[in-house]
Amino acid sequence: MQISSVRDTLRELRELGIENVADVHYQLSPEELTSQTLQRSEGCLSSTGALVVNTGEFTGRSPKDKFIVKDELTADTVNWNDFNQPFSADNFEKLYRKITRYFTGKPVWVRDCMACADPAYRLNIRVITESPWSNLFAYNMFLRPSEEELEHIEPDWTVIQAPGLHADPATDGTRQHNFSVVSFSRKLILIGGSAYTGEIKKGVFTILNYLLPHARKVLSMHCSANQGSGGDTAVFFGLSGTGKTTLSADPQRKLIGDDEHGWTDNGVFNFEGGCYAKTIDLSAEKEPAIFNAIREGALLENISFFPGTNEVNYADGHITENTRVSYPLSYIANAKEPSVGGIPKNIFFLTCDAYGVLPPISRLTPGQAMYQFISGYTAKVAGTETGITEPKSTFSACFGAPFLPLHPARYAQMLGEKMREHDVNVWMINTGWTGGPFGTGNRIKLSYTRAMITAALNGTLDKAAYKTYGEFKLAIPESVPGVPDELLEPRNTWADPAAYDAKAADLAAQFVKNFEKYAAKADPEILAAAPTTR
Repeated sequence: MQISSVRDTLRELRELGIENVADVHYQLSPEELTSQTLQRSEGCLSSTGALVVNTGEFTGRSPKDKFIVKDELTADTVNWNDFNQPFSADNFEKLYRKITRYFTGKPVWVRDCMACADPAYRLNIRVITESPWSNLFAYNMFLRPSEEELEHIEPDWTVIQAPGLHADPATDGTRQHNFSVVSFSRKLILIGGSAYTGEIKKGVFTILNYLLPHARKVLSMHCSANQGSGGDTAVFFGLSGTGKTTLSADPQRKLIGDDEHGWTDNGVFNFEGGCYAKTIDLSAEKEPAIFNAIREGALLENISFFPGTNEVNYADGHITENTRVSYPLSYIANAKEPSVGGIPKNIFFLTCDAYGVLPPISRLTPGQAMYQFISGYTAKVAGTETGITEPKSTFSACFGAPFLPLHPARYAQMLGEKMREHDVNVWMINTGWTGGPFGTGNRIKLSYTRAMITAALNGTLDKAAYKTYGEFKLAIPESVPGVPDELLEPRNTWADPAAYDAKAADLAAQFVKNFEKYAAKADPEILAAAPTTR
């Protein structure tokens, strides 16, 4: 029995029901976890020293296999839907006993870590895994306690991840053999049948999206955030693949975080201690901060090498388009420590418009901002979720519906109150297509998107001339430094303007149809922001 710990970890595992394990590896360093992964032939090293692993059957999240235990605590508070699927307390207990017994005779890796950079809202999390590289992911992604903190830390929540354990749908109440189940009463997250590490990350995000707004009056956000030299904070909302990680990694600004944040009365704070970035088509020229972070201690998932080498071919998506890397926030040269910032001055809604209809940048009124936030239009990008093989337009409330246990109106109301209270500038940025839809047009150049965001951040667009554009009645600038004028009006980029008009009318109708389920709780200002339809 090997135990490396300042705590009685073996006793604590027994209290969870995990007994008679072969070895307990507690709080190991990235170097030790990497070495063990290599010894177990579960990974290899890239030319930069990053650990490379394959997550197997699942290379993305499986939303249809995510559940929340429905009990006295959650029955009337959770917004039950296709993302928040109810799971019985009895089935949870059966699955819990099965997953704890699974570790009998096996080695186990245990890590104590934390979420929420603001100490006032900190959550202690214990992550238990059956592989060293999954534990490395937890080290990279969550806040890392000091040795002194470890002596006294008590977990508020526990995550147990066992990819080798397959559920039996007939007896366990799951849809298929993989599962991710949250119990708010037991303060447990059980993950089985899938080695995709994103399930760990999003499991913790889900519980924070319940606990912080519901119990602490803090707005939880699926967003990235950074801070300028003058202390101004900017927030970027958007689903995976819309550019949150890339656009927030600005060498001229301090990175607060790339994906998950809370907004208090005093400012914003990062939930995490690391970044989980997409790497498909990554290059040093386009995204130097992320590219240079892929070094010893980083964890690459599902990538490929150039033949005969250990040099990563980032253009190769034959395993999945959802290739990923995790690394500590400190690997970004301009990361802000601690990862907290002031009240946002600018908010950006990022959308990957696969139709090529929306302008690359537009300034939103408060009513439009709330309409777009509740709508959460973007495109599911290939590989990010199981079963998605090509971009597909979708609406995801608050730009994060799969992770929101409460009704979207709760988050929207909180954001609206904060926007009005602090007079925040709100912009919609299309990082998707221009000149036609996916398959015909081209993806908007990253350099143009960066130029538009820079112009918004430095105040250039405060002085710009605007005109109202299209069915969505959006205010678009007539010019932006460094961006071709014709790009600002997407209709001008299409070879067939009539085809654009038809596609724009179709997308406007989709918005209106989607918003029907929210209309009853929307005020007149929000309803007036709906696009016009023919």
